[in-house]
Amino acid sequence: MPSRPGATSPLASGGLLAVLAAVSFGVSTPLIQAIGRGSGPFPTATLLYAGAAAASFGTGAGSAKGREAPVRGRDIGRLLVVALVGAVFAPVCLAWGLQRTSASGASLLLNFEAVFTVLLAWRLYHEPIAGRAGVALATMVAGGLCLFLGGQPGGRMGWGAIAVILATLGWALDNTLTRPLADLNPTQVVRWKAALGAAFGLATSLLLRETFPGTAAACGLLAIGATGYGLSLRLYLLAQRRIGAGRTGSIFALAPFVGAAAAWVMGDRTAGPATGAAAALFGLGVYLHLTERHEHTHTHEPLEHEHAHRHDDGHHDHRHVPQVDGEHSHPHRHDDRTHDHPHAPDAHHRHGHS
Repeated sequence: MPSRPGATSPLASGGLLAVLAAVSFGVSTPLIQAIGRGSGPFPTATLLYAGAAAASFGTGAGSAKGREAPVRGRDIGRLLVVALVGAVFAPVCLAWGLQRTSASGASLLLNFEAVFTVLLAWRLYHEPIAGRAGVALATMVAGGLCLFLGGQPGGRMGWGAIAVILATLGWALDNTLTRPLADLNPTQVVRWKAALGAAFGLATSLLLRETFPGTAAACGLLAIGATGYGLSLRLYLLAQRRIGAGRTGSIFALAPFVGAAAAWVMGDRTAGPATGAAAALFGLGVYLHLTERHEHTHTHEPLEHEHAHRHDDGHHDHRHVPQVDGEHSHPHRHDDRTHDHPHAPDAHHRHGHS
């Protein structure tokens, strides 16, 4: 949403949400590895998505009625595509690739997700990546190269690596296609996406006759799914709403490093100098994103849409009888307007840049 006068920068607040999403997701990775041993990849995914869907029923979606734009029938098609790309295609590519390359090599290659997300957001939504955002992306790419060149001795590459890269492309496409859904009720989006992902995963698990874990492990995976997938996706959507798909995806690249730190706490001591250098570069990239300030004279074209908004943000001055205070949602129209203020690539600021 646009920023209100005197409010925190939308780039800073959205960046913080993306960081929290990355932390929530990153911590889940070593936990899944530890708890999910002996379980097939599709049953594991099914339980994670089921946990995310179940958690969405306890997050007060009813209280958001009238305040958030609901998921409607016209959104189901996009949700189906997102679930197929992010919950079927990408995990299958990753599982296939893990059988044909080293685990460390595959984890390093997952950093391509951030790069693909930024490039897809630039191509599909014309989100600018020049200036400070461009430097941030460059530092993160350099961090990925540090990991790849300094942490891959003797790793088996080839078709397995290509499959892992295709998985990151699938997740990046998932991130980008989810962008229009970020302006809707995040609890409903999480519920639909997680439920569809769990359904697809369960059907594939039964088709392939994969092994499900025991009761204790299954409960653990459900709990991890509720936080590492459900909560993380909710925070990710709220970040996308404020700063767009590209910046959110770039900051979310912190997740592998959070996972590495959690693994170190759990006893993994494989991190080396390349990991430290990459972490520093990724930290610099996140700092550049969080401290970015984007301001210039811009023109809003006439627009009609529905999303959560308030009337003191400088963009929503339509009338209500009686007057409505605070955040609420309904279909509304914007007339053309030219002004100058700090902004991010949200639903109101998708203008081009020379």
